[in-house]
Amino acid sequence: MTAREDRRTTVMIADDHGAIREGLRIILESHGFDVVGEAADGEVAVRNAAALRPDVVLMDLRMPGTDGVAATARIVDAGSSEVLVLTSFDEDDLVAGALAAGAVGFLLKTADAATLVDAVRRIARGEGVLDPRVTRRALELLTREPEPAAPSTIGGLTPREAEVLDAMADGFSNAQIAERLRITVPTVKTHVSSVLAKLGARSRSHAVAIARSDG
Repeated sequence: MTAREDRRTTVMIADDHGAIREGLRIILESHGFDVVGEAADGEVAVRNAAALRPDVVLMDLRMPGTDGVAATARIVDAGSSEVLVLTSFDEDDLVAGALAAGAVGFLLKTADAATLVDAVRRIARGEGVLDPRVTRRALELLTREPEPAAPSTIGGLTPREAEVLDAMADGFSNAQIAERLRITVPTVKTHVSSVLAKLGARSRSHAVAIARSDG
């Protein structure tokens, strides 16, 4: 039995509606989860996830200030928690944005209690969950081919690495680069490391400076 299996799964709820947070807390606690924190906006969600490090964050996407997509990206980049998106909206940009940001689950708020509880348990075990009502569109978004990039001569970078470097120059985070290029955050991190190594750069900003000096 692993350390995660021999203790209660911890959950944090991020939603700007207090009544929804309370309802989710009741459902989760009645099924044996420990709700260790709440947040009414994305910025608080990021801070609380870093401090509490719950196994799973239930993340609403439409919140004031820092939205759920940006908060998910920051939580995942920091390695604070796994993120299960729970939202009323299923627009393509939200589905793609949440998955590109590193969410490992996406459910609509119309899901019943049993579905929600099962999703939290599966994500805590390291699995992924996708609401059947958005599965087909999500697969289409993730398999859509990006526009081909022109070859790069800077430091022997591949076309994809050149795209990553361009996004770094625009000040994009790893999650934002992943969303722009429709690749995963771990893949972005691999490309960033390769860019730094090929350019002999000490940091992202140094790599951008080298690229700009080379025109």
